[in-house]
This record gives sequence, C-alpha cells and structure tokens, in this order.
Amino acid sequence: MIYDFCVVGGGIVGLASAMKLLERRPGASLVLIEKEDGLGRHQTGHNSGVIHSGIYYAPGSLKAELCKRGAEATKAFALEHGIPFEVCGKHIVATGEKELKRLDALFERAGQNGIEAERIDAAELKRREPNVTGIGAIFTPSTGIVDYPAMCGAMADAIRAAGGEIVLGGVVTAIAEAGERVTIRVGERSIDARRLLACAGLQSDRIARLAGMRVDHRIVPFRGEYFSLPARLNEVVKTLIYPVPDPDLPFLGIHLTRMIDGSVTVGPNAVLGFAREGYERLSIDMRDTADWALFPGLWKTLGRNWRSAAVELRNSLWRGGYLAECRKYCPSLTLADLRPHPAGIRAQAVMRDGSLAHDFLFVGSERQLHVCNAPSPAATSALPIGEMIAGRLLGEAA
Repeated sequence: MIYDFCVVGGGIVGLASAMKLLERRPGASLVLIEKEDGLGRHQTGHNSGVIHSGIYYAPGSLKAELCKRGAEATKAFALEHGIPFEVCGKHIVATGEKELKRLDALFERAGQNGIEAERIDAAELKRREPNVTGIGAIFTPSTGIVDYPAMCGAMADAIRAAGGEIVLGGVVTAIAEAGERVTIRVGERSIDARRLLACAGLQSDRIARLAGMRVDHRIVPFRGEYFSLPARLNEVVKTLIYPVPDPDLPFLGIHLTRMIDGSVTVGPNAVLGFAREGYERLSIDMRDTADWALFPGLWKTLGRNWRSAAVELRNSLWRGGYLAECRKYCPSLTLADLRPHPAGIRAQAVMRDGSLAHDFLFVGSERQLHVCNAPSPAATSALPIGEMIAGRLLGEAA
C-alpha cells in the first residue's frame, strides 16, 4: 500500500496538520507516526496551557495573524469537542519605569493588531488583583487557558474518523525519496507515501538530516522550569499575570498562570538544557549535548546574551533568585510556596550565524516538507498553522 500522506510527529502541530490535510483531501489515506506511546508528550504537554491573544507580535506579521486566528479557533474547537477552557484574561504588569515605557509601546501594538486591551494604573491593578504589585498594566480580556493534551486527543479522534491511521511507539530510523514515493522505515515496518510531512519538534533537525535535507541550524533545548503553588494559593490571582517582555529576548519571562485544573504555576525560566527530552533536573544526554556544543552558532548566541544566560542559570540553581523574579509583582510568595512541577523544554532553532529563528523554518523537496521551527505560540496557533502547512505541502494557498 502507498499512503497519500505520512506525517511524522504527534504533537499539536503535527496533529492539526494531519487533520487539515484530510479535510482538504477527503478520502485520502494518511498515517501519522509518533515515537512515544501517547500524543503531545513533549512541547505540547509541557507548556503553560495559555491561549494567547497575539499582543506581542509585530502588526501585520504572520505570527500576529496566526495567533489571533488561532485563539478564536482554539476556543471554538474546545467548545465543539467539550474540552475544558476558560477565558480568564491576562494582566501584563510593569514594575519599573523602563518597563512602563515598554508597556506603552505594547499597548499601541495591541491597537495596531486589533486586539482588545485596556491600559490601567497601579490603583486599578491593586483593586483587581490585590496580591499583585505594579506601577501599571495592560489587560487583555481574550487571553485564556485550555487543556492542550485534550485538544490533541480530540484531533486524533477526528483524524481516525476521517480514515487516518495513527501509529504510536513508532521510531523513524530511515527516510528515502525515490521516484513518486517516500519510504519511511519505522522499526521493522516500511511505509511508503506519496508525500511526507515532518513536524518532529525537538527532533526536527535530525529527522530532516535523516531524510537527506540540508540543515544549517541546530535544535537547542531550553529548559523551562516551573513551580506549583500550594492549593491554599489557588485564588492568589484571578487572571494570568505576566511581566513586560524584554524585546531583546525570545522568552516571555516568569509568570503566574492559572491552570485549567484550578491550580496556579509560576514560571518558566529559560536555561540551556543538556538533553532534548530530559525533563528531570540535571538530565544529561551526551549526544544532545555534543550536538549543540560542537555547533558554532550556539556559542555566538551565548556570546551575545551571556548576561541574561548567567542570570537564568543563577536563578535555576538558586531558588532565592527565582523567587525574587516572582516577587517583583507578587511579593507575598515565599520559598515554601514554590513546589516542584514538571519542566518543559522548548525546541529553539539556532542558526549558524548565532541568530535565533523567530519565524517558521521549512526545508523540503518535491515530496517532503519538514517543519524545522514553528514559532511560539504554536499551541495557540496550531489550527491555522495546520491549514497553512497542509496548503504548503499540497502546493496550494492555505
């Protein structure tokens, strides 16, 4: 049998893309391969669960458009499939004069992006969030929270209902393109497909190289370490509380996030990881470490950002430093309030010149498309991203 489509990767982007392919090609044969024994086990299942509004992204940019469309599509999909979600809103809080100027620029950007936002002062922030301290804030009422692993489950059901096949525990060991087919070796099984789509996240560069693609970047793992607050603090905030982002850094900073199960987490930070899939503290994989250690692009990145990297490392090793970041806007928290919580790992594509890929990064051939970078917030934007990727694979407009 020759499948019409083979999709490698069972995270939310791979699932959304597979679902959209079957919507565009009803009756097509499709197989999705995931190396884990469940779906959404990596970036999808280890994030903050936030439905972002799109306020951060440059007006008119693809990321801004996809995020805005994705937020609405995520809520509609969750409603249709009975997936828990809540539109609780988010406050982006300034704690210093420098941040206040950035907040003004962010508020202007919200207007340019057509995102509903409210600029409030310190007194109004204290009235709304008594446990939060700041000198000003932006409130985005459309921001929400959702169960993204449950979203993956519903997408998998839709794929199977459309005739698609999902293979779990399938490790891809070889990919070869010849003539009108691509042959994918999965354990002892050989799968032939007319088109291959790879959405392999943390392993995306390796899968691309395995397929003979020219790859001029490396996936570098950045650990995002979280803490959970005790149940007695489940009401410490009514909304999500975020710091004002530093425009020179690709991460949003430590924030307080209400989770869909009613708990509250703080985090994440961003520290260089020594294992692409090592969620336990001090996890080391020698192959993964060698991959970035021998890549000159990462050392150029660290050279440009060594101060912030040093602060992140210090706060990772010293909980007091991590707590200080949280207490900038929630001063009542104590060290005893920071309970262990599973870490996340972000697949950051680093280019050979030391720049970080902030946008989509594709490599491919006549019959293959490899998604080597799907920029944050990929979970929020997964449904329109899936439409775009399906269109690209088929050579059509999304």
